[in-house]
Amino acid sequence: MNVRIEGNKLIVEIDMNQQPEVSKTGKTLVVASSHGNKATTAKVNGKNVVIGLNAYIPVK
Repeated sequence: MNVRIEGNKLIVEIDMNQQPEVSKTGKTLVVASSHGNKATTAKVNGKNVVIGLNAYIPVK
């Protein structure tokens, strides 16, 4: 995951899965994930920004 601040925007780049994967609960298909909260090198007020990211498709 790549994170940077440009002006007043937080830019997050994360690799997508080759194929969506079924989540542990089976309720979604995961497209991309940080796999929990991760500290980044991006800083606000001198402190590292932490990101938890899940991109998914709901299963109906």
